Amino acid sequence: MTILRICLAVLLLAVLPAHAQGVTEASASVNGVRINYKIAGSGPVVVLLHGYTQTGHMWLPLIPRLSGSHTVIAPDLRGIGASERTAGGYDKKTMAKDIRELVQKHGHKQVMLVGHDIGLMVAYAYAAQYPGEVSKVVLMDAFLPGVGEWTNVWLLRDLWHFHFYGETPLALVKGRERIYFEHFWNDFAADRTKSVPEADRRLYAAAYARDDGMRAGFEVFKNFEQDAKDFAAFAATKLPMPFLVLTGEKASGTFLIDQVKLVATNVSGTVVKGSGHWLIEEAPQQVIPAIVEFLK
Repeated sequence: MTILRICLAVLLLAVLPAHAQGVTEASASVNGVRINYKIAGSGPVVVLLHGYTQTGHMWLPLIPRLSGSHTVIAPDLRGIGASERTAGGYDKKTMAKDIRELVQKHGHKQVMLVGHDIGLMVAYAYAAQYPGEVSKVVLMDAFLPGVGEWTNVWLLRDLWHFHFYGETPLALVKGRERIYFEHFWNDFAADRTKSVPEADRRLYAAAYARDDGMRAGFEVFKNFEQDAKDFAAFAATKLPMPFLVLTGEKASGTFLIDQVKLVATNVSGTVVKGSGHWLIEEAPQQVIPAIVEFLK
C-alpha cells in the first residue's frame, strides 16, 4: 500500500460516521479491473452506484437503513476512489459489466440498483444489458445520454465540465482538484451550505487527486458520445422492472423522469422540493426513506 493510500485510509476513518459500523471494505478483480467496495448486511442484493466527484463513501447514510434486510454493495466505480485507474473501459456498458461481475463474485445474480449521477448511467446500462437479473432500479438526478432531447443537457453552456478533459484540463486542475470540485458541490446545490459536508469534500478531493484519478474521472465524460450510441440502442426495448426516479427541484427537475419514461414501462418520479443535485446530502429526510420504502 502506498503512502498516499494509507493517508486516504486514515482520512476515511476520520470521517466515518457511527452508523457506518458493520460496513466492510474489500477489493476484487473483475472484468480486468480491481474494484474497491463496501459491503454490509445479508439478504437480497442492493448495489449503490455513486456519481462524479464522489466515491462509494457517499452511501454511508443509506447503508445501515438497508443492511438489516439486504446485502448492500457500494463500489468505487472503475478509476475512482480506491479502485484501479485503467487506461480505458469508461463507457457505461463496460462499467456496468464490472459491477455485475462483482455481484457474481459474491455468489449473487439478482440485484436491485441505486445510481446517482454517473452511477445512474451505469445502473441503466446494467439493467438494459441484463434485464432478467434486475428487479428494481432507483435513478437519482442526472440524465441518460442518447435518450430523447439529451443534447439539451449535454451542450448546456453551464455544464462545460462535460467537455473538459485532455492534456490542458489535467494540467489546469493538478494541485487544484478541490477548487475544481467546489464548482460541482456549490453550484449544483440549492444551498451550498447544505451540500456535501466539509469532511467529505476533503476525502473526495484527496481520492481523485492521487494516482491518475483526475484523468480517470474525466474519462467518464469523454465517453458520453459512445454511451449515447449504446443507450439509444438500449432504448429500443423498454425495460419492465419498476423504476423510481428522484430528482432535485433546483437541478434536473422533471428532465430525467421524462427520459426514463422513454426507456421503461413502470416509472414513478418524484421531484424533491428545495433540493439541488446532491440529494442524499441536501434532502436526506425525504430521499433516504423513499429509497428504503421502494426497495422493500
